[in-house]
Amino acid sequence: MAQITMIEAITMAHAWEMEHDPSVVLLGEDIGINGGVFRATVGLQQRFGSDRVQDTPLAEGMIAGMCVGMAAQGLKPVAEIQFMGFIYPAIDQIVNHMSRMRNRTRGRMSCPVVIRTPHGGGIRSPEHHSESVEALFAHIPGIRVVCPSTPARAYGLLLAAIRDPDPVLFLEPVRIYRYAKQEVANDGKALPLDVCFLLREGTDVTIVTWGAMTVDTLKAATQLAAEGISAEVIDLATISPIDSEAILDSVARTGRLVIVHEAARNCGVGAEIAAIVAEQGLYDLQAPIQRVTGYDTVMPYFKLEHDYLPSVARIVDAVHATFVD
Repeated sequence: MAQITMIEAITMAHAWEMEHDPSVVLLGEDIGINGGVFRATVGLQQRFGSDRVQDTPLAEGMIAGMCVGMAAQGLKPVAEIQFMGFIYPAIDQIVNHMSRMRNRTRGRMSCPVVIRTPHGGGIRSPEHHSESVEALFAHIPGIRVVCPSTPARAYGLLLAAIRDPDPVLFLEPVRIYRYAKQEVANDGKALPLDVCFLLREGTDVTIVTWGAMTVDTLKAATQLAAEGISAEVIDLATISPIDSEAILDSVARTGRLVIVHEAARNCGVGAEIAAIVAEQGLYDLQAPIQRVTGYDTVMPYFKLEHDYLPSVARIVDAVHATFVD
């Protein structure tokens, strides 16, 4: 097995699925000749041709509309939106057509589209390059929202997303594209959607997170362990639908819950997780639920991103707050 980064795992998953399924086509801005702004599709146009790896104009609404038409004609389009902040022009097609196709046709048609997009901050880019608006799409019935946190999960979840008969928004945490390498077998094995992944077992507190924040959360769990606090860390992975059973089971064991995400706090996915536990697991809680999130502002420029993003210290403090009498 090769030791590869997340971005390399994404390229590898594309290649595997295109090799084994001729209906898979890629499209997006600069994905062909240049291999994408982060090189997620590097070499694929040269390997599979320009009919299957298509460079498009700078028009996200058009890209999403093309995906709907392609899917309706039996293809499996995988589109790249260069940054999540550029996805807003595509919302019309995603909400009004992709997510509704199965219901609109009473099951006679589906819409097997994957929309890939870099997600989150941490690379000190200008406005629209550091968005974390997964909650907007999690609210839309008929679309899955997925966010991997390691190379192996990126490979397996992207394969699952492409094979899914319904639309999937695949969020790629840009901060950890090249953060670490991991052994990933290029065996075409997909990972399950709609389930959490247990990253670390614990007995004293459950911490739920996803994407790039798994890195900081695991560091916080290690620091807490040195203090004698055993933290169970759960990677949500599929943001919508939420694997509520796994979270509730964990909270039943630990009695405490901390939720960590870099998106703004107000109406974030963390609030939905908190509501699920409050409704179905309230009597398992020994302390109020804590959220560690970004702030209710636009991501600030450059160096201030560091202050916006949840830190190890903020996560540790939130866990400590669940032990206050």
